[in-house]
Amino acid sequence: MRKTLLLLCCTGLGVLAVGTFLLARGRTGSADSESASASIAREHGPPTVADQGFELDILVDGRPLEEYYARGKVYVEAIEGSEYEVSIRNPLPFRVAVALTVDGLNSIDARRTSAWNASKWVLGPYQTIHIGGWQMSSERARRFYFTSERDSYAARLGQGANLGLISAVFFRERRPTAVPVTPPPRPRPSYEEDGARDKRSEAPSVSSEGQSAAKASRDSTASVPDDEYAATGIGRSVQNDVRWINMDLDLRPAAEVSIRYEYYPVLVRLGILPRPYARPDPLRRREGATGFEDRRFSPEP
Repeated sequence: MRKTLLLLCCTGLGVLAVGTFLLARGRTGSADSESASASIAREHGPPTVADQGFELDILVDGRPLEEYYARGKVYVEAIEGSEYEVSIRNPLPFRVAVALTVDGLNSIDARRTSAWNASKWVLGPYQTIHIGGWQMSSERARRFYFTSERDSYAARLGQGANLGLISAVFFRERRPTAVPVTPPPRPRPSYEEDGARDKRSEAPSVSSEGQSAAKASRDSTASVPDDEYAATGIGRSVQNDVRWINMDLDLRPAAEVSIRYEYYPVLVRLGILPRPYARPDPLRRREGATGFEDRRFSPEP
């Protein structure tokens, strides 16, 4: 069966733009499909930042954050109060659909489901999209920004168990038609600010650019949120238009890519970043000590 997808259009582009998302199976019925290519289908395994050529980056001010590899995971340093975008790239010559979660919540409808049942973004051949916030309706989104657990969107919804993780699961289109063209340059969608901060809507929508540290009411939840650790807030409202389409997908995902984000002190505690020392660093001097040198007698002090 077919699944219904929402194709994203950006104001000012004049054509169907960067992305699409898939309605959850609970609202559209089950889907029967088979894997188009077992060689790239993958259900489990350690997350990587470029799996089978699929890419996931976290951008602040349009620049990707530096990535650190440790414990089989990829980490980036969160910058408190900064808005960010999630950049996703499709390296294939046909369309794919991507389930994207931030802090365990779907970026389209803030639901917590399996990747297969999640609403998804659709990327065209060789396409890169930038998702900048929580989709609030078919016309607007509210920006992602780094904040504390207590101020996070997930904590406000009572879903504080999966903070600090951004994850994308890619599904290939079933029996796709390849596009034999040279990959185009990676476009960046133009988001326009919607103006006021509206109340959260139940309809799914595509995120856009927004404001930084909008640290408003800090609610307590059962997960005991903490101000010391990074999470994602729901920021200013921006315009981001979308529409629905139909698309058949393979049952098995082609790739899964995840990134953990933490503030600098936490990355130091995890041993991912070096602990700062006063300069000159006496420990570095001591670690460079040697036992012998070429000398015949002891010198006068």
